[in-house]
Amino acid sequence: MRKFIKVFAVFSLLTTFGFAQEFRGLDKSPLDRVYLPDHFAHDIKFAPERNLPEFPVLKIDYSRPQKNGRQVFGGIVKYNEIWRLGANEATEIKVYKDVKIDGKLLKKGTYSMYAIPTEEHWTIIFNTALDHWGHYSYDKNNDVLRVDAHVLKNQQPVEEFSIQFDDLEEGVGVMYIAWDMDRVELPISY
Repeated sequence: MRKFIKVFAVFSLLTTFGFAQEFRGLDKSPLDRVYLPDHFAHDIKFAPERNLPEFPVLKIDYSRPQKNGRQVFGGIVKYNEIWRLGANEATEIKVYKDVKIDGKLLKKGTYSMYAIPTEEHWTIIFNTALDHWGHYSYDKNNDVLRVDAHVLKNQQPVEEFSIQFDDLEEGVGVMYIAWDMDRVELPISY
């Protein structure tokens, strides 16, 4: 009986420490996910009238930093330097079937996305190295596609870095990437 009490006491002590674990608060740059077709994960179940395919064309996981009164481009995001296209881990895109981005082929697969912004255009980069924090491990030898997009100006500032899609017609969409007053648009066909 004494042995049982000792074992129970040790078990109780260990489980108490285990349940006393503190959890981190919310990330300052929360993770988000977008799909092409837009709103795919929701609408596949709740909007059958859209007649969506079994799988999306692509999905993007990215973190959404906030402007918070800072100068974004030319400030916290340096011109002519590699940028992780968001915050935290490098943005990742899963392509479920071959697509053309700005007329250039991107094969089915999963890629990290980076950008090199300038005042006039951004170079958007698709790279095979995955699961990297930021752009610190970026290696251009792993690039599979680069496309240039002209910078457009938003009518209102975009506080949270954002990526979204617009379904233009069957087999054609546009990826919008925006933050603060800057926006780029990439045509996608599939």
